[in-house]
Amino acid sequence: MQPHRYFSCLWFLLFASLLATSASAQTGASVKGTVLDAKTQKPLEFATILLVQLPDSSIAHSQTAGEAGTYLFEKVAPGRYLIKATRIDFNPALSPAFTVAGQPVQVPVVQATEKATALKEVVVQGQRPLLEQQADRLILNVEKLNTAGENALEVLKNAPGVRLDKDDNILFRGSGGVNVMLNGKMTYMSGGELSMYLKSLPASAVSKVELIANPPASYDAAGTAGIINIVLKRELTKGMNGTLTLGTGYGTYEKVGVSTNLNFNLGKVSLYTRLHTSHSNSYNKLTMERTIRDSLYRSVNYWHPITKTVNVVAGADYFISPQHTVGIMVKGYTSPQDVLTTSNSVNYDVPGYPIGSVQMHNPRDVVSNNYSLNLNYKFDIDTTGRSLTFDADFVRYRNAADEAFTNQYFAAAIQNGRAFENLRSFSDATTQIYALKADYVHPLPNNWKAETGWKSSWVRNDADIRFETQTENTWQTDDRRTNHFLYDENINAAYLSLSKKINKALSLKAGLRAEQTISKGDSRTTQNVVDRNYWELFPSVFASYNPSDDHQFSTSYSRRISRPNYRSLNPFTFYSDPYTGIRGNPFLQPSFSNSLMASYTYKNFQLVSLSYLQENDFVMEVVSQNDATKESISTPQNLSRARMLSISSGGNLPLRKWWSANVQLQGNLNKVSTPVQGEQYNQERFSWDFSTDNNFTLPKNFSVQYSAYYSSPSVSGLFRNKASYLMSLGGKKTFLDGRATFSVKLNDIFDTARFRANLNYANVNMYWENEWESRRLNLTFDYKFGNSKIKAARSRKTGTSDEENRVSK
Repeated sequence: MQPHRYFSCLWFLLFASLLATSASAQTGASVKGTVLDAKTQKPLEFATILLVQLPDSSIAHSQTAGEAGTYLFEKVAPGRYLIKATRIDFNPALSPAFTVAGQPVQVPVVQATEKATALKEVVVQGQRPLLEQQADRLILNVEKLNTAGENALEVLKNAPGVRLDKDDNILFRGSGGVNVMLNGKMTYMSGGELSMYLKSLPASAVSKVELIANPPASYDAAGTAGIINIVLKRELTKGMNGTLTLGTGYGTYEKVGVSTNLNFNLGKVSLYTRLHTSHSNSYNKLTMERTIRDSLYRSVNYWHPITKTVNVVAGADYFISPQHTVGIMVKGYTSPQDVLTTSNSVNYDVPGYPIGSVQMHNPRDVVSNNYSLNLNYKFDIDTTGRSLTFDADFVRYRNAADEAFTNQYFAAAIQNGRAFENLRSFSDATTQIYALKADYVHPLPNNWKAETGWKSSWVRNDADIRFETQTENTWQTDDRRTNHFLYDENINAAYLSLSKKINKALSLKAGLRAEQTISKGDSRTTQNVVDRNYWELFPSVFASYNPSDDHQFSTSYSRRISRPNYRSLNPFTFYSDPYTGIRGNPFLQPSFSNSLMASYTYKNFQLVSLSYLQENDFVMEVVSQNDATKESISTPQNLSRARMLSISSGGNLPLRKWWSANVQLQGNLNKVSTPVQGEQYNQERFSWDFSTDNNFTLPKNFSVQYSAYYSSPSVSGLFRNKASYLMSLGGKKTFLDGRATFSVKLNDIFDTARFRANLNYANVNMYWENEWESRRLNLTFDYKFGNSKIKAARSRKTGTSDEENRVSK
């Protein structure tokens, strides 16, 4: 079947489903009523109203009572029901049973009595463990950690199976093929831009991190290793509430940040906003040693950025009726940087004496910003659980830089009789993304449920980079470094999944997603155009078995894809120093993975989890070394195959009433088999890592936290990583009836966190050591204000997908 015919059939099925939805929504009867406070006879606003079906007491539907204490269920199927009203500060109240038989039903007033121990304001302190195992994901509850002074990127390092590579790129399950989401919405960034954005997001704004190794068909198929979803804090409560966070820290340089999170609920309308601004003075030191024939080349690069960030999110939800909800969300981010990069590259002869060197001085001004708009509509069609959701998204990213380079050559390193070389560059890269998506859920008889949906996205990336070299007193275009690259992409997708709850213990789910990709990469400088048009199928299967509340068995399988990010397709060469550069590859192909997982969980402790991941045509940076010019250029290339088998165990251990510990132990067997630069490369290694987070509860609302992490030598693509470890210590004091918290944390006490690795193949013999400001003392003050009565926020998954996750790398 041709791709366009396949998609036509899928879209026809979706359209037919929507027609059936519209027709069937006309049947059934309405059920309405009011719930009151029995003592005051005032409306019990924001109570949870359950429509309970008899005789099995199953929940047919639920909603929240309005400010007048009223509720309305429409299109209720014939049957026998009752109403149950609940609120955390009231005793549950039941209505008399009634029958729906085609005519509207007016339920007698339901009156609830206040709990004898109820408070005017109810503060709920959850006892969630640090890690929660669900059927399709592992959840890290960030609020259980002491994250004083940390950012969202540093929070990710606490999640099992998540690590950062030498460039702060996120690795999950040993692979860089992972997509990162915020509140169910793809970030549309990767690599450097994603790292910078997550660094601008304070850890205090993060509620939890969801690790989804095998996402279902309703998610984009992008991300060979799976998806990481960062859930930000947000509550919908009556009136106004929010948090204020002040933080400061010092490592080698100073840091300071202020953030606020505000929510205002008017009943029909819910408004929210989050604002964070920070100043960060930091550094990074990269040491590279390259053996070229009989000489050693040692480069030490210092990267010293001073970054100011402003991060804003604002939105509103309008609850038109119990069935219809519309929402709008606007996000903006800007991060100007004043960066100074210096490099000293020294050449040593066989006895170890320096015979030449190059010093580079590279000041630059960088501005990164983005903004996005999301429009969302949800239609809860009836009380059986049928729903229809639409999303429309627009995202724009821009990164501009103004740089100057001065290279000074000494002794044997002097080239063409010149001791000095002056260059300058101007770059401007923009990415615009549009996306439309629709999702439909339809319960079926006998505990079956069908889900289907469609999504289309369009991407336009324009990167214009101009280099000039100073010759005597004039500036001339440097054709070797100048490049203008355009990239256009359209992805169309449709999916269908079926699930069935066989009994109280066993649940099954299977789905199939189809994605069509149409792209064109155009390098205006080299007149090189690459067109692609392909489509693929992505099946997924899930099963969970819960014989009791304490035992859970689950298994899953999925096939996924990782498309090259936009920057990696650009054939431009960027030099970090005179001898080291990075070049894109317009001929990169997508990589594909097959992933299988199985786990057994006992009381939220994952006793054992087995995982197998195989990536074909996986993308890895390959260094090409020119022994004559001494240049080493890193280029992303498709390699043959990488496989990883892992076994892990971990969870929360309540060792004492005053001491709880979370432990994680994981073992990995990594194997890489691929030709590299004309030679067969095989690498296999077993590695393991261990982490522990301990919380000690002390009198008078004091607590102490201790954490440690160790990772043994391992394999990551072509890199052979050395062992790494760190330990951190912190403390908290809660006061003002739990509204205020003061935290202190010394991260990486002994300053041992490093990325160290070797590369050995063909004529490449390199050693990397990346050092950053890991040891820091952070102080944080958090204050919660406003109403604290609990009401769950509306869960939204917007339409933009993995495209934003590939903006830059």
